[in-house]
Amino acid sequence: MNKRDLKTKFKVTREASNPNESIIEGYFALYEQETELFEGSYEIITRGAFENTLNNDIRALWNHNTQFVLGRNKTGSLELKADEKGLFATIKLPNTQYASDLYELIQRGDVDQCSFGFNIPVGGETLEELASGGYRWRINEIDLHEVSVVTFPAYENTSVQARAKQIKEIQGRKLQEKRSALQKRLEVFKKC
Repeated sequence: MNKRDLKTKFKVTREASNPNESIIEGYFALYEQETELFEGSYEIITRGAFENTLNNDIRALWNHNTQFVLGRNKTGSLELKADEKGLFATIKLPNTQYASDLYELIQRGDVDQCSFGFNIPVGGETLEELASGGYRWRINEIDLHEVSVVTFPAYENTSVQARAKQIKEIQGRKLQEKRSALQKRLEVFKKC
């Protein structure tokens, strides 16, 4: 599973009809924002990439930890909406100590970042080679599993390693193509 992160502005409120119900709202992903994975390698989420996944059984977590469930779309405690800007979530927090603690931390501004966990379906991304020699992936479709409010967002090392491996494979194919072309040219000279 891949994870991507974003600094966001959460809105925290109390439900007017139920002052004991705490709500967190904010964007968990933004469309058309280029993110540098590592030097020369970038990624963009295409507008509409979440359209086919919002009916998945998705959880809201704290720090990607499955022990700290904040909401779930199947129960209505997590509402997800993909609009022109990105993926917006409304989380109705449970009446637990950890959720109360998180609400306080967000309200104070100590926690203001988020992340989401996903897979990319086969054919759900395109790769572009940049004039600078770098690469840009465009994620066109996402299979979403979870959204998380996080303390320290950072690209997962495994995700970065996977992208680096893809680049090595591309470079290896290019090198092999050059070798084959050179081999053909040498054979032409040998016949002369």
